[in-house]
Amino acid sequence: MSEAQNTMLSGTLIRGIGSFYTARTPDGQEYTLRAKKKFRRLSLTPLTGDEVIFSPGSGEEHGWVEEILPRRSVLIRPPAANVTNLCLVLAPVPEPDYLLIDRLMVQAAGQGMKVTMIVTKLDLDPGFRDRIEDIYKTASVRVIGVSSRTGEGLQDVREAMRGGICCLAGQSGVGKSTLLNHLFGLDLETGDISEKIQRGKNTTRRTELFTSGDVRVLDSAGFSQLEMEEVMDPVLLKDLYPDFAPYEGTCRFYPCLHDREPGCKVAEACREGKIHPDRLERYRQLLGEVRDTWKTRYS
Repeated sequence: MSEAQNTMLSGTLIRGIGSFYTARTPDGQEYTLRAKKKFRRLSLTPLTGDEVIFSPGSGEEHGWVEEILPRRSVLIRPPAANVTNLCLVLAPVPEPDYLLIDRLMVQAAGQGMKVTMIVTKLDLDPGFRDRIEDIYKTASVRVIGVSSRTGEGLQDVREAMRGGICCLAGQSGVGKSTLLNHLFGLDLETGDISEKIQRGKNTTRRTELFTSGDVRVLDSAGFSQLEMEEVMDPVLLKDLYPDFAPYEGTCRFYPCLHDREPGCKVAEACREGKIHPDRLERYRQLLGEVRDTWKTRYS
């Protein structure tokens, strides 16, 4: 075996296309790799954002992913590993799917990720950002409004992204690629909104990690559906809502699932305008899904 094949390097997977992956080392060198068959036996698929140990290969030969280091977090959709800051991108057009946003927030909270909301296309509806902030005022998220046309908010986004790995997630057409183009001077393909169905065209087809100084951002394909992947005891869902934390233990019943039980302090806070009613209603919808999955967990 050659000296090059004996060499082991460490790096981060920055993209995957088919069965090939690209790893970038700390000094900026990039290597094309394939995953060894042992990962298939372990039902372990390399993800963008994974920190790996690899053998680089030699000449034109690809190298091999030898080891995937322990992950700090895993996203199923968008598929990514080691994300510390989930940046949810939404815009006045296409109309936001708030249930999708709440699903993503639950996913992030379950793995200790920070959530940042980036509201794009401010020039289309200047009051849209304030409405989003009102809905999520108790959800412990920062809402940043940006306009790629005027440059408003772009510096705030850069600052919010510093440190760790950020992942841009959201529906097609909200402007994720446009945002990256303006932030990092890239030339990613962008799409228009369909006039007929008011939905975006998906121009990003894979998850890719971009780096600029101390900012690392994963761009992902837009999507419109996300299921609750994990089987969860329904009583745990409320713990993933920062909105409810101030009222924990104060309801008439314990545990209270905040699902129309008598004496529920969360429902009372909602009636008093302290929690947005749509936020509570969507929580109850997700709670119904979690309950259904829990009931059939052994079937």
